[in-house]
Amino acid sequence: MHRVVVLALNGVIPFELGIPARIFGLARGPAGEQLYEVVTCTVDGGPVQTDADFSISVDHGAEALATADTVVIPATHRLGSISLEGVLPRPLAEALTRVRPGTRLVSICTAAYVLAAAGLLDGRPATTHWSSTDRFQKLFPQVKLNPDVLFVDDGDVLTSAGVAAGIDLCLHIVRRDHGSEVANRVARRCVVPPWRDGGQAQFIERPIPEQPTAATAATRNWALGRLHLPLPLSELAAHARMSRRTFTRRFRDEVGVSPGQWLILQRLELARRLLETSDLPVDGVAEQAGFGTAASLRQHLQAAIGVSPMTYRRTFRPSADQPLSPDADIRS
Repeated sequence: MHRVVVLALNGVIPFELGIPARIFGLARGPAGEQLYEVVTCTVDGGPVQTDADFSISVDHGAEALATADTVVIPATHRLGSISLEGVLPRPLAEALTRVRPGTRLVSICTAAYVLAAAGLLDGRPATTHWSSTDRFQKLFPQVKLNPDVLFVDDGDVLTSAGVAAGIDLCLHIVRRDHGSEVANRVARRCVVPPWRDGGQAQFIERPIPEQPTAATAATRNWALGRLHLPLPLSELAAHARMSRRTFTRRFRDEVGVSPGQWLILQRLELARRLLETSDLPVDGVAEQAGFGTAASLRQHLQAAIGVSPMTYRRTFRPSADQPLSPDADIRS
């Protein structure tokens, strides 16, 4: 039986700590046989404090890592010297030396910091939670970080984005090990999709820094009320009372992107809000957001976040005929 050893670090997030036991523990073969054995350990064998108001006691110390076929490290908010200096605490570094060569390594969310600080991601593709990617890239420039995906499978080292992406990754591992039928059964038992479209790009908040006193601020505010119109560069420059060349240069200096790129980003943000909050059909959303046609909106949204308008709407807005709670239709 394939042994999965989960390393719980101080400050571990309980939700993510429970993912491996739940997903791998439910995987069964054709005769109903258990396919994985899941063991949880800590660095010193003692209890660990979670990021909630309780501690967790386990039955194993770091010696369990030497028995693992797969090691999973869930996220913790207490990364200490790892997130500040990119250095592993000595007890954790010593614990990881127990992992046998060839053992599959898996991180969930910010646990990618642990693998990176141990040098296990050098020159390799990886991901982590989108809110941590800037700091991660500064600390570990040698890692080929992809901030937009839900998970990265690089053979014997796999990393995931935040929280629920750990479920996606563990289901992917089951699918890789035993096929889609087994993974789909696990997903049904957990009442989660066996595969999610798109990546974490659809969940990332990317506000563009504003400079209210900047020379192009008034024109940007003016444009935000007219996103449904074409707004060519000449019209934007004329509103700012600048030449097109001067306006483009100042706009890029103040915002960090070209006027055309900024317009697309603002239209995408408007389209996403309309998909989340309105009943407009996709054609109507495309028109209101300035994309003109549903095909154009679909192309831009797919390029930006990897999903279609209807998939995005289903993800972020319950359908009109779906009650929000069991008693939503009860009348007094």
